[in-house]
Amino acid sequence: MAKENIEQNKNEDDFKLMVSKMNHRLEKIHLGGGEAKIAKQHKKGKLTARERIEYLLDEGKPHYEIGAFAGYEMYEEYGGAPAGGVVVVVGYVRGRQCIVVANDATVKAGAWFPITGKKNLRAQEIAMENKLPIIYLVDSAGVFLPMQDEIFPDKEHFGRIFRNNAVMSSKGIIQIAAIMGSCVAGGAYLPIMSDEALIVEGTGSIYLAGPYLVKAAIGETIDNETLGGATTQSEISGVVDYKMKDDKTCLDTIKDLVDKIGSFDKAGFNREKPVPPKFKAEELFQVFPVERTKQYDTVDILKRIVDDSKITQYKAGYGKTIICAYARIDGWSVGIVANHRKVVKSAKGEMQFGGVIYSDSADKATRFIMVCNQKKIPLIFLHDVSGFMVGSRSEHGGIIKDGAKMVNAVSNSTVPKISIVMGNSYGAGNYAMCGKAYDPRFIVSWPTARLAVMGGSQAAKTLLQIQTKTMENRGETISEAEKEELLKKITDRYDNQTTPYYAASRLWVDAIINPVDTRNWISMAIEAANNAPIEKFNVGAIQT
Repeated sequence: MAKENIEQNKNEDDFKLMVSKMNHRLEKIHLGGGEAKIAKQHKKGKLTARERIEYLLDEGKPHYEIGAFAGYEMYEEYGGAPAGGVVVVVGYVRGRQCIVVANDATVKAGAWFPITGKKNLRAQEIAMENKLPIIYLVDSAGVFLPMQDEIFPDKEHFGRIFRNNAVMSSKGIIQIAAIMGSCVAGGAYLPIMSDEALIVEGTGSIYLAGPYLVKAAIGETIDNETLGGATTQSEISGVVDYKMKDDKTCLDTIKDLVDKIGSFDKAGFNREKPVPPKFKAEELFQVFPVERTKQYDTVDILKRIVDDSKITQYKAGYGKTIICAYARIDGWSVGIVANHRKVVKSAKGEMQFGGVIYSDSADKATRFIMVCNQKKIPLIFLHDVSGFMVGSRSEHGGIIKDGAKMVNAVSNSTVPKISIVMGNSYGAGNYAMCGKAYDPRFIVSWPTARLAVMGGSQAAKTLLQIQTKTMENRGETISEAEKEELLKKITDRYDNQTTPYYAASRLWVDAIINPVDTRNWISMAIEAANNAPIEKFNVGAIQT
């Protein structure tokens, strides 16, 4: 017992260190372009993007940020782009859940990098899927010209944003835009394609071409304010609806506008009075192993997340490497699909590896997903999966067929899906457990997460064999020492690409979160999803 306590304490220390490193990185990201740029913003009489959001959101109410690590360790040749140069937060304005998108003018004057466009599109996707009002706080110099070919013309590029503006308006999803700084060229369409637009006097400006370009194009000499300042666009052109004297007045007016929005139909997910878990969330640091090869009981994780630490397992004695269970999280009824990380014995007496999906566990999960759809119960996926079982026995047993059924069920599920990547999320296991490609309403990871085609050790050895064989085919020889050096180089590169930070920088996950916040994240995600009624149930097409 003493040995077990020592291991738990060490694991807790290691885990908390990982969380501390994550928070340290976030603190640096929150500074945007740095303290000097923040001071320059204040000197102009402007709040920063994060200050604007803080002032806008209801004090004391929970909120969460989407894509804080977007662009992390990317674009370093240009000085970097903390948070992708745009801050996206889901929170409450006058009691109504909204999504807020604010350009960070301290990062390259709010210019759009490729990841900025992807992050804005993700924010709009969240608004559309969950029918959340979206508020744009615009302060941007437009497309980052050195990378214009990677952001301008494609389906997932800059122009898609304006198409989404139009689609959201047609669906009655409220869009409010505030021009609080520069708003130029194609970017000018975003606020004006929103339902209502505000502009801040003295700092806000909006036009298709600035004074320099106007001079070059048609020879006209004109100043910034006369061309597209607050007075021009609110009193002469009528392009914007409200002229505001400063940032805070503008944000106060947005609060008043949101306050007047009527009620819409809800999805109607079941919710009762929340009951806290019997076990402390902080104990997750002890029961979830930092060392990814260690086994653990996934039920211990669930007991620290769900209401009253109570779960009702579906087919508990069958397909044991996946746990399917009903529970409540902060009062919300949920269906949980979680990889079980203990070595278990099947009903046939066969030993099954924890974290691996076998035919029976895939079959169980498929049926459970279908039942949750019939009952209109949101699905929560907890990832710690190495993939599907391989080998002749699995192939002869139809693992591909059973895996395909599970992927089919996940793909066609119409109830909201929320994914938490706790540990490994490898290969087709990522797909079956509702990875990013399978439209989870929200997907977040813990600092312990790993996302890749396969584990680092297996991948590195496979890549080494391929590279060694290629060299031998060219008549080149390679010593054992050179093989070891090459293996280390491949392993280091591959391991870096499997970290949650690599995934979050590319928006494969929406956020990296502290595990103790998992319960709150899931609750707010379901609340967001509850704003969008479910229109159809089509999982009946799955072959069983």
